[in-house]
Amino acid sequence: MSKLGLALGGGGARGLAHIGVLKALEREGIEVAAITGCSMGAIIGGLYAYYGDAAKVEEHVFTTLNNPVFKELPLDELKEDKGASDKGYFDQFWDYIGFRLQAIKSLSSISFFDEKTTMEVFARLPNADIENLKIKFSAIATDLLSGKEINFTKGDMRKVLCASAAIPGIFPPVQIKDYYLIDGSASESVPVGKVREIGADRVLAVDVTRCIKRVRKPVNIVDVLNRAGDISSFHLSKSRLKEADLIINPEVRKLTWADFDKAKLIIKKGEKAVYENIEEIRKLANRNSYLLEIEQYIKKLTS
Repeated sequence: MSKLGLALGGGGARGLAHIGVLKALEREGIEVAAITGCSMGAIIGGLYAYYGDAAKVEEHVFTTLNNPVFKELPLDELKEDKGASDKGYFDQFWDYIGFRLQAIKSLSSISFFDEKTTMEVFARLPNADIENLKIKFSAIATDLLSGKEINFTKGDMRKVLCASAAIPGIFPPVQIKDYYLIDGSASESVPVGKVREIGADRVLAVDVTRCIKRVRKPVNIVDVLNRAGDISSFHLSKSRLKEADLIINPEVRKLTWADFDKAKLIIKKGEKAVYENIEEIRKLANRNSYLLEIEQYIKKLTS
């Protein structure tokens, strides 16, 4: 029996497209045997492995996005493409001053958001053991001390997901055993190889990394950090995606990681990406395992 694995990449709000992917696969009767994710891909993948139902994942996410704690986060100030907006000069000036004061304050700490706020944001994640989920699942995080990528296949799901989604400089690192962990995307933007380690014999990768185009000259630290992250994620993704049997790219690559206000649109983009590739996805899901092994071997020789 074929075992289709999903490799779900990170990308903040762009990763909400994974919900649409799961909804469409479910609707088309395409069974997922294993999921590995990093960052938002880990959160969505973990929730799906927990619930086994894409609609429940979507409900969970929107409940979180509508939580006052999340809505009060100054995410708009962390976007590199905020636009001019319709605010007057003095409103924009005080927004600018307030954000700069918060940024200066954060220089004496390890992250923009403190641990208390972070725990409140992630508090609704299920308190379950990864090894007991309905679908085989693992999550990638990056050990800040050794620089190694860590593939968690067991343990406290909530804590592991917090670690996998700990965006450097935005959320504080998470301590698990001897590891001091940050966002999995720092080492593994789309975890194709890792989902094979938990039992998948064919891999559908969902890539939501930012597109790389020439941009205007950075004007502040947020611009520089976001651009540096985009560049590293893009090149890392290109390298790792060669291991996938099929890649789909929801049309969200022009959005920022903080565009959670566009959640419904992003989810629709995930559904659309599946239907644009549905025949190839069906062929992959139903392909003879022996023939697939031969194809994968030839691909390794020619890549």
